[in-house]
Amino acid sequence: MCYDIRMRNLVIHPQDSSTDFLKPIYAKVKSKKIINGNSTPKDIERLIKTSDRVMMLGHGCSNGLFSIRLFNDFRKGIVIEPKESAILSGKDNVYIWCNANKFVEANDLHGFYSGMFISEVSEAFFCGVNATQEMVNESNNTFSEIVGKYVHLSKKELYKKVIEEYGELAKTNPVADYNLSRLCIR
Repeated sequence: MCYDIRMRNLVIHPQDSSTDFLKPIYAKVKSKKIINGNSTPKDIERLIKTSDRVMMLGHGCSNGLFSIRLFNDFRKGIVIEPKESAILSGKDNVYIWCNANKFVEANDLHGFYSGMFISEVSEAFFCGVNATQEMVNESNNTFSEIVGKYVHLSKKELYKKVIEEYGELAKTNPVADYNLSRLCIR
């Protein structure tokens, strides 16, 4: 399946300058609705239900995508959480946040997703990866550009292209190497 201009794409990317590097993932997607704040749980639910693919990007944990205090009525600080599983089910979505793999697998969801994803030097240090800010920036920017180039493809083709191209950077960049080994499809 190719996600073209007739497909309804929903992008949930809480506004946060530390994740601005993810914007190229959806920058060239033609038919999209971008939600980055000021939405209620009911708004999010309605938009997910009427979308063909949902791209969820930012900071998060195994319990979901963080709201960064930008969404209304999200008391736990999470904008996408397990209660949304039923409406996310049956779609090949994109889940890019730290430990999204635990969320996707625990909730029997499908799509292209990341495990722990180093996007900051402090995360590299925490994960035991010796990295400079330049290495982190190169990994972040290259990853987002590559995903953005292929996000219109099926999850299998997207995964294949990202593994091939981001894999080239992983040969010389330890951050990309770490992140590459934690990319998945299901």
